[in-house]
Amino acid sequence: MLDELKEEGIVNKVGGRFKLSTLIQKRMIALNTGAKPLVDLRTSDKPAIVIQEILQDKIYLDVANNVQTRNETTSETVRNAIFNSTLD
Repeated sequence: MLDELKEEGIVNKVGGRFKLSTLIQKRMIALNTGAKPLVDLRTSDKPAIVIQEILQDKIYLDVANNVQTRNETTSETVRNAIFNSTLD
């Protein structure tokens, strides 16, 4: 996992180190509170799951720095909005 974080590609993909850190932290909280992984990895290593979700373009930060998933269902959108509003 740490090797992926050393690459500039993942930093550039999300728009900088601050945004990368924010995205990882917020997604880790979501996974720890019951969100389902968006990638099929045979591991319980949540940081590795988050990194793969980013690399596979499954998650991103919107303009309000809320975690969004690509092709998420309506219920996931609502849950993410409620969850993200509690962090602010």
